[in-house]
Amino acid sequence: MASSSSSRGHYRQREDAIPIKSPEEIRLMKEVCTRAAQVLQEMIEATEVGVTTYDLDRVGKKAMEKLGVESACFGYPGSRRPFPSYTCISINDEVVHGIASLDRIVENGDVVSLDVVVKYKGYIGDNARTIIVGSASEENQRLISKTKEAFDVGIGHARSGNRIGDVSHSIQKFVEKAGYSVIREFVGHGVGKTMHEPPQIPNFGRRRTGDLIRPGMTLAIEPMVNMGRKEVSVLDDGWTVTTNDGLPAAHHENTILVLSDGVEVLTKP
Repeated sequence: MASSSSSRGHYRQREDAIPIKSPEEIRLMKEVCTRAAQVLQEMIEATEVGVTTYDLDRVGKKAMEKLGVESACFGYPGSRRPFPSYTCISINDEVVHGIASLDRIVENGDVVSLDVVVKYKGYIGDNARTIIVGSASEENQRLISKTKEAFDVGIGHARSGNRIGDVSHSIQKFVEKAGYSVIREFVGHGVGKTMHEPPQIPNFGRRRTGDLIRPGMTLAIEPMVNMGRKEVSVLDDGWTVTTNDGLPAAHHENTILVLSDGVEVLTKP
């Protein structure tokens, strides 16, 4: 679940403000992230033509109950009202934070983004995928593939000794070279005992700027990529973010652990 961008995402935090996880905390992060990935996979498998987003949200809720985890999205405070769904389901021009509804039916060719955030033993696991239901147009499939590749490029720079700006710049450069755009209003973030820990991780920025990346950090890297222009708006529901030009968007997110010699993706399917 993306964090709302603020100016502090472009500057350095106090070094001690960014949590470095202990071995025990890392063990717990791995447990919750494994479960988050399982919930997301069950929702992916249930996404088909004719299903409502409400039904998909219930699939996620039941999977959480089966795994003994809680939704970190449900009841999350917002500017107008708490988030009313257990998961975020965003379709076509909806970028992130779509609310489940009995009136929203998945149709053939829809671009569907599923975002699952769960809490277990006091820790948070966060992950998202975009898929195409039924027939996939070549342009929509390319958007999804490039968004996943942007994530891979980003974590390639999420190395100990680099800075957050190195991750941000690499994602922006890759996405824009592909002919797409990244949104500015919502960003990735640290994750651990809360859903949104420091640092903020924009999908745009300058190299060698921002916070120093250190082993033990757990980060939600999440390219949010628009097929067209970068401008977005929030609907009257107070949550759903849509592209202003009406073109589709894609979202790919995992929680990662920074190691001394690389990264480990914790939300593996």
